[in-house]
Amino acid sequence: MRSITVQEIVALPGMQAAEDVVATERAFSRLSGFDEAMGEAIVFAQDEASLVKALESKAGLVLAPLRAETEDVRVLRVKHPKLAFALISEWFDQFEEVRIHAAAHIDPAAKLGVGVSVGAGAVIEAGAVVGDGCIIASNVTIYGCVTLGARCLIQAGAVLGAMGFGYVRASSGRYTRFPQRGTLVIEDDVEIGANTTIDRGALGETRIGSGTKIDNLVHIGHNCNVGRNVVIASQVGISGSCVIEDGAVLAGQVGLGDHARIGPGVILGGASGVFPHKRVEGPGQMFMGVPAEPVKDYLKTIAKVRRLK
Repeated sequence: MRSITVQEIVALPGMQAAEDVVATERAFSRLSGFDEAMGEAIVFAQDEASLVKALESKAGLVLAPLRAETEDVRVLRVKHPKLAFALISEWFDQFEEVRIHAAAHIDPAAKLGVGVSVGAGAVIEAGAVVGDGCIIASNVTIYGCVTLGARCLIQAGAVLGAMGFGYVRASSGRYTRFPQRGTLVIEDDVEIGANTTIDRGALGETRIGSGTKIDNLVHIGHNCNVGRNVVIASQVGISGSCVIEDGAVLAGQVGLGDHARIGPGVILGGASGVFPHKRVEGPGQMFMGVPAEPVKDYLKTIAKVRRLK
């Protein structure tokens, strides 16, 4: 079983530990919650209350804030315990078994990088490119127009590169599908949740920027451009040709009309909506409601409506 020492933890990229870490050869083989923790386990505490629980547990190592006041030798003080816990989890993940399930369907004309895992029932069509270290879970469908960067995680049931929803209406009322012949490019370190669907471009491309994390049951329409390190929560629906710039956050059930643009760092609160062709700008600002407006204005609107009752 793979284990990690305190010295290895301190040396992890992105880890910010106290400067007075005592050298020790103690090693730990798993991450844990408080209740089930034993001597080989690592737990984390974000505040004083959780630190008390952590120290009462049988954990071998406790990640605690720099300000933590305790003499317990199990404590490793770090700037951001929850992040440290996640970084250690990422370290363990690199040793997971790499395998392609016998029930996966991979066309010989698809290109898979080094260390790719593919689950049962997954389909990867001819022409698709899957980068190094990707994890493709069971029943994922990757169309031939898709390019995946390195270290992407695609959870069960996701569909990548399906035809977009675009039609031309004749005077008779009959609808004819507009050509959906573009591509889908997903950059490095993107994670896509279960049963999420991302359409290819109609004639150009749909693109998901590096480091973006997408929850379950999200739909992203054709020709969208999602920036880097964007977070999109469950049940978000994004119409075609939208732009979501770097660092934006879309909470659950947000809806965007076609050609909407969300500026860098914007936070859209749950169930808010942006009308077609509208822009929302304001790094770090939260917007709520339909149509989405700054949260202070939204709260004023709600208060006025309630006074009418």
